[in-house]
Amino acid sequence: MNTRGWKNVDIEYGKSYIRVKVPAHCDVLKMRDVPSLTEPAKEIEHALSHPIGTSPVEKIIFSFKKHPSEMSVTITVSDNTRPVPYSAQSEEGILFPLLKRLKKAGIKDENINIIVGTGTHLPTSDEWKNEALGEVITERYKIEDHSSTSSELIPIGALKGIQVRINRDFMQADIRIATGLVEPHFMAGVSGGRKAVCPGLINLEVTHLFHGVDFMDNPNATNLVLEDNPCHEFSLEVARKVGVDFSVNVTLNGEGKLSGVFAGALEKSHLEAVRKLKEFSLIACQQEYDIVLTQGGKVALNHYQAAKAAYGAIPIIKKGGVVILLAHNSDTEPVGKDEYKEVLKVLKEKGPGRFTEYIKDKSWKFLPDQWQVQKWDQFFRKVGSFENLIYCTTNISSEDLRKFPGKSGYDFVRREKATPEEMVQNAIFYAVQKAQQKLKKEPQMAFIKEGPYAVPVVSPNP
Repeated sequence: MNTRGWKNVDIEYGKSYIRVKVPAHCDVLKMRDVPSLTEPAKEIEHALSHPIGTSPVEKIIFSFKKHPSEMSVTITVSDNTRPVPYSAQSEEGILFPLLKRLKKAGIKDENINIIVGTGTHLPTSDEWKNEALGEVITERYKIEDHSSTSSELIPIGALKGIQVRINRDFMQADIRIATGLVEPHFMAGVSGGRKAVCPGLINLEVTHLFHGVDFMDNPNATNLVLEDNPCHEFSLEVARKVGVDFSVNVTLNGEGKLSGVFAGALEKSHLEAVRKLKEFSLIACQQEYDIVLTQGGKVALNHYQAAKAAYGAIPIIKKGGVVILLAHNSDTEPVGKDEYKEVLKVLKEKGPGRFTEYIKDKSWKFLPDQWQVQKWDQFFRKVGSFENLIYCTTNISSEDLRKFPGKSGYDFVRREKATPEEMVQNAIFYAVQKAQQKLKKEPQMAFIKEGPYAVPVVSPNP
């Protein structure tokens, strides 16, 4: 293929970047530039001292009749699917400044619990905890992963006919604090805020409702939409029922650097973060494209999470278009849990666009992780064929990758140990050549630079 005049683009892959060539006319879709905080430590302290919609956490503690030394605090943190800057070793770390305030207010270290809000995700490793939180925190405080199947979850009443049960340590704490990252979310509209509780700390049965087939099939259960979004509304209802005393959320810019800190009342501080997020994450496009190149971001620890990046391309990919997705999938389980693999097989058997109708049948028995596969099905419904997704990773074997819907990136390289650069570059050559033959002209192509963190949409007035 004649690549004279093609340009270089850098694509995030895990903790590094790869460089490939794309046609000169390829539109690079990127979020609006937002500067990172120049003095993040000061900004974090300012946010904690001037919270939105409530008092600083110290005043909340002093409002209790109990002496602070007798009070317990539980903080829920995000798991390894969210790049929240927690680390005590970083000036962007939000957790240690909060912990120092609790100590200064009189809360004893041994009365502070940190819960990793895994929801139904796999438990996090000690290695991840040390890296993400910092050893000064992991050595001093009790840190545990939430288990959605634990027999010790505490019931808080029924919603929509199902008993809601919440992490025991969180419910029994005198002070409950939620933290997280506010970014686009392809089911709940945005992450962070109420999601730290639901699905972060709930029981498996409620997760099945929260991610049920009707919720997932609702057109409002999509990126950046909160109004009439059943996932958002249900999550918020659970969080209100639980009660959160204080919240700290952050936003990150396109470079993954801290761009905003929003502390205070759970709902008000979260909505302010959402308002800021929409200003820079929404990308208005004039057209749909024949080819879209995207990447899974830091969230794509496994194939399960990479669905977010594929789904994000739906608004701008033409029917029958080709999406090339690069995902590092560097988790110890690079595909996902066994249940996810089983449901993916059902999707492959039924074909694009047929999975959702199949699981709506009364004979279907709900399976964990089917919600993510339902989102994959919505993606394939748009592109029309499994062949129109080229899935590129070097951390899932070629044998395993070919078991799942989509065209394997290994099909474009001659050896198993190929580099991601070779895989993606050859996939681009293939997609462009195939489109040229089909269209009899140069295909329209776009590259979503920030992958699942950007929300491109076709707008008549970009």
